[in-house]
Amino acid sequence: MPPDSEPFPAFAPVPVPDRPLAGLMLLAVEDSRFACEALRLICHRLGARLRRAETLAAADAHLRTYRPDVVLVDLGLPDGRGDSLIARLAALGPGAPPVLGMSGEDGGEARSRAAGAADHVTKPIESIAAFRDRLLALLPDRGMRPLPPGPSPVLPVADVLALRDDLGRAAACLAGRSDAAWVPGFVAGLARATRDPALERAARGPPHLLAPLLSERLAGLAARPFTAP
Repeated sequence: MPPDSEPFPAFAPVPVPDRPLAGLMLLAVEDSRFACEALRLICHRLGARLRRAETLAAADAHLRTYRPDVVLVDLGLPDGRGDSLIARLAALGPGAPPVLGMSGEDGGEARSRAAGAADHVTKPIESIAAFRDRLLALLPDRGMRPLPPGPSPVLPVADVLALRDDLGRAAACLAGRSDAAWVPGFVAGLARATRDPALERAARGPPHLLAPLLSERLAGLAARPFTAP
């Protein structure tokens, strides 16, 4: 072992004020790569690790393999409603990990709580401090630790390549390559996250208006030079 390296710790990392979620593993059941990349950067800043499942089926596979400390569940998923997963986890009782519902839909919080979620986060996440506090409230042993003073950290910038992938996936679905029923809600969420009201209006309108605008946004992203974060 090189002299400047450190041995693996014998115990989970101890949370410190600026990394209050150190040592935790979160599972995000989220179909948007763009949204999950932003979430991953936030979790990294708080000290937590994040794994992603983009469908209900993938979430089941993850949960058969390990027990995350918290499960974050988006309500709108390609293969069904996240509400159903929330309800199944809530039915497991005290031994199940706490569940945080996530949605940008109107009435999303009410649906999350009705399904049994311990709490709900409205997407896009606007404050790292508020998100941190919601997670700590689900983990009482962490909530007793002092939190960092001063203003909330600045939200990280998510990956433009992830946004391009998400928009391309939506465009392909509208072109008839797979079931497009979930696409409007998916695109509306991306539009809110990227502050694109024109795209959000198109997502809520007829499909023939959405497809050309998706093509326009993809062309604009293709013309942008990639800059590593």
